[in-house]
Amino acid sequence: MSDRKKPEIHLAQDADADALLARSPLAALVGMLLDQQVPMEWAFAGPYTIASRLGGDDLDAHEIAAYDPEAFAGLLSRKPAVHRYPGSMAKRVQQLCAFLVEEYEGDAAAVWADAGSGKELLARLKALPGFGEQKAKIFLALLGKQYGVRPRGWREAAGAYGEDGSRRSAADITGPESLAEVRAYKQEAKRAAKAGGSGPSVQRSTAL
Repeated sequence: MSDRKKPEIHLAQDADADALLARSPLAALVGMLLDQQVPMEWAFAGPYTIASRLGGDDLDAHEIAAYDPEAFAGLLSRKPAVHRYPGSMAKRVQQLCAFLVEEYEGDAAAVWADAGSGKELLARLKALPGFGEQKAKIFLALLGKQYGVRPRGWREAAGAYGEDGSRRSAADITGPESLAEVRAYKQEAKRAAKAGGSGPSVQRSTAL
């Protein structure tokens, strides 16, 4: 993804899917987009599944943006489905790719390639379709912690997700052990929320 660092990614917990995430900026963005209401491994395996069903070894923003919407939804819905809600997520993936084509000539890496600060990069990520503030902060932390994309002030811009040694989100998953720690954190946050307590903040739309 970046010449600054050749990452070893373990988000999908699958060698082929993780290899795609490591080399493809668009795959990483799509995986983050899919990371809601399904287990993280399922979400981040999605880009590899989509690429395979499109007959390639990577994702292409131009191809996806131009794909017939009904056919693309069918592609994501084919069993095993790419997401719990494949139809709505197919639409979101196409919206993301269309935005990248319009604003960045289809180059996902251009979103962060020349960002001068963490604050600027966060603003760019928040402008992406399907990326709210929390998702943008998690992806910013993921870029900094695992992909070597570290503009000035990136940790501060990512908030708690940028903290060194944290186990809050996908940004902190480097293998099965850290995945279990992140999952435990999210479970505790959900318990606290149900009890009306002041437990740790968590991306509520993300399943365990």
